[in-house]
Amino acid sequence: MKIKHSKYKNTGLLFELLVRQITADTLNGGSSPSLNILKKAFAKTELGKEYKLYETLFKNKNLSEGKAEVTLSNVLEATRKLNRSALRREKYNLINEIQKHYNLNEFFKHQVPNYKGYAAFYKLVEIYNSDKLSETNEIIDNKITILEQLTEKPISEKKVKQDLVEEFAKYDKDLRVLTYKVMLEKFNGKYANLNKGQKEILKEFINSIDNTPRLKEIYNTKINEIKKVLKLQARKVKDDTTKIKLLEVVKLLKEIDKGSKINNDDLINLLQYYELTEELSKVSK
Repeated sequence: MKIKHSKYKNTGLLFELLVRQITADTLNGGSSPSLNILKKAFAKTELGKEYKLYETLFKNKNLSEGKAEVTLSNVLEATRKLNRSALRREKYNLINEIQKHYNLNEFFKHQVPNYKGYAAFYKLVEIYNSDKLSETNEIIDNKITILEQLTEKPISEKKVKQDLVEEFAKYDKDLRVLTYKVMLEKFNGKYANLNKGQKEILKEFINSIDNTPRLKEIYNTKINEIKKVLKLQARKVKDDTTKIKLLEVVKLLKEIDKGSKINNDDLINLLQYYELTEELSKVSK
């Protein structure tokens, strides 16, 4: 899933635009509706809490690479504590209120110096608070944008990739790493052509990666589904040799017992079995 930036939903951007509108209104010699809008929208609200996270992040300058990474990780983790439904409602109401007093196209024409940083952080927040699979390269690109602003120097893409793997390692020593390794390889080309079934497996593994019993349940369910498909396809195959080989593959498909752990090979094998079923499906049509 690729996240699109929305200036209408970017809390940091909305705050900065309101501040600039207050300045523009004042210079024009009139009172500014934006002043009351700002106070109402950002005082003791989820919107205000989220803006504080933007402010906390981007007030830092000239940090070491390590401190910048820790700061970004802590702020992203803090976004998980916000009420997402309340945030969506407050942003919707804010845009409606702005629209009552200003032409939205003109309002959003104001230049914000840190637009790129705000956009990158918005996308990371959406990624980290979604249960959908996101492109690894998108996470890396947005992290680099923010880290370069915090450190005021170029950041190595290779190091950000490694940090991303290590971040998942904190949650589960084996499974976070193995899944993200597959994701990194996928988006770097090795698994660029995953079929629908393979993508579904990856998504389910990632969503349940810190729940080992659930992972085993998913794996065993998928194995039994594949066995049924292969048995059905074996009946359709006319070549006896191919039929025998398919039935041998079925015998190899074993559920993982309670005492065993899911490892890298299990996940890769599952992806390969799904590729086999798809290829057989094409041949049998």
